[in-house]
Amino acid sequence: KLLFVRAHASRSIKPYIDTPETCLLFSVCRPCLTLSSPLSCGDHGQEWRGGQKTSPLRISSPQVPAIFFSGFWQSTLVLNCPSVNIVCVCVCDILTVLLYACAFLFLAASYTDSSDDETSPRDKQQKNSKGNGDFCIKNIKQADFGRREIEIAEQEMPALMALRKRAQGEKPLAGAKVVGCTHITAQTAVLMETLSALGAQCRWAACNIYSTQNEVAAALAEGGFSVFAWKGESEDDFWWCIDRCVNVEGWQPNMILDDGGDLTHWIYKKYPNMFKKIKGIVEESVTGVHRLYQLSKAGKLCVPAMNVNDSVTKQKFDNLYCCRESILDGLKRTTDVMFGGKQVVVCGYGEVGKGCCAALKAMGSIVYVTEIDPICALQACMDGFRLVKLNEVIRQVDIVITCTGNKNVVVREYLDRMKNGCIVCNMGHSNTEIDVASLRTPELTWERVRSQVDHVIWPDGKRIVLLAEGRLLNLSCSTVPTFVLSITATTQALALIELYNAPEGRYKQDVYLLPKKMDEYVASLHLPTFDAHLTELSDEQAKYLGLNKNGPFKPNYYR
Repeated sequence: KLLFVRAHASRSIKPYIDTPETCLLFSVCRPCLTLSSPLSCGDHGQEWRGGQKTSPLRISSPQVPAIFFSGFWQSTLVLNCPSVNIVCVCVCDILTVLLYACAFLFLAASYTDSSDDETSPRDKQQKNSKGNGDFCIKNIKQADFGRREIEIAEQEMPALMALRKRAQGEKPLAGAKVVGCTHITAQTAVLMETLSALGAQCRWAACNIYSTQNEVAAALAEGGFSVFAWKGESEDDFWWCIDRCVNVEGWQPNMILDDGGDLTHWIYKKYPNMFKKIKGIVEESVTGVHRLYQLSKAGKLCVPAMNVNDSVTKQKFDNLYCCRESILDGLKRTTDVMFGGKQVVVCGYGEVGKGCCAALKAMGSIVYVTEIDPICALQACMDGFRLVKLNEVIRQVDIVITCTGNKNVVVREYLDRMKNGCIVCNMGHSNTEIDVASLRTPELTWERVRSQVDHVIWPDGKRIVLLAEGRLLNLSCSTVPTFVLSITATTQALALIELYNAPEGRYKQDVYLLPKKMDEYVASLHLPTFDAHLTELSDEQAKYLGLNKNGPFKPNYYR
């Protein structure tokens, strides 16, 4: 007999086979995961061992239709694993297998990235099930898969779900028209749907050409959101998508939610008159905040802006804990690198740098740090890291990670001096930290290894491994922890509510930090997840400290 395995997964699968039967593996999805042996059918407790199932069982799967052909198929079993759908079929005729394999691959519905579809979404005419076509995404047919990812994210975003419940009777964003430019992921989708539940209308584009989850964008489009984004946009596509969000007849935004400042920049450049109706800007990233402060200093900031990046709930949670977990995920998925004993230099010891260094140190890496700020530099030294200049270690390190928010941190001079096989990546928001443009010269050869992984080869044969073309590693090449993004997303939502409902005159044309009372409120919404119980001040204690019993407990200047 021949065991024929048709695998559906988000990752390549190495099935467990301990008998001499031939196994054909047709992998149709993006390569990411190795499934350990034996293959099991999850909660049903049935397993394949030695080519035999432990008991007769047939399980149907909504993602993988079972196909039966009389005469040749002796038995068919669909196994439903937590993250893998597998159809195992015992057959008698090899030619029949190959013939029906082609039919199976054509007919079976599966999740795919559609990255091999060369047709630009801009050239497609797509409509959702309600006939609406005001969106531009990769493939609307992926909507069901995206919806399932969003449902998973909702379970890890308790504060946003709490906001939805509390807003059932009131709509604090009624009349708000929010135009957004952020990473389009399952977590962002939960935020967008929360804003909609609070009464807002939303139009959205991606702030990064590699971070969009196509299936999530499809789910949003199917849900009626005007989304213009897909993974692998060109630079021209990027600005076209932003323009489609902003430049639409009969709809003008009155709130901006930005991540990096590109949307704000585009409106200033192309549609400055729109700021007459815009009530405020909410900015998440350090890059975008720098741009806002520059506008404010030059007297060109037309509306109030809320600096979410420097809120306590962003700095001390998203920047630190998110990067502490996702840096390892991004490097492992792209390079399969072993961290133990590797020499790594992390450029910048802010909250992002602290998270990256802590993770790498815990894995046994030898970590160096570069810094310009003596306070952060002293923190790095007291945390046990050696503070160096980049040129002192550039020849010996195995991995270079930038997380400064600056530009030209790793320039061509340093790239030329790196050792063969050095991995270069960026954990900051912008793609300006690594001078990638200097590598696009005739004497250097670019070789695509896999998605978001390139070899840049020098004439003498030396090569470096460049990840995501110098763009944000974790969201371009892997994923990020949903729970910590819930904290940031809730902060963004509250910032929008505050700016939109603020009485005239409360906020001037300047950049503001979120009030500490709101920071503490965001944190309190997440505590029930851990069954955490806050201690309450007595009246005497509150009087002694000069605080309100209900907070805020930190001054506004606390960061």
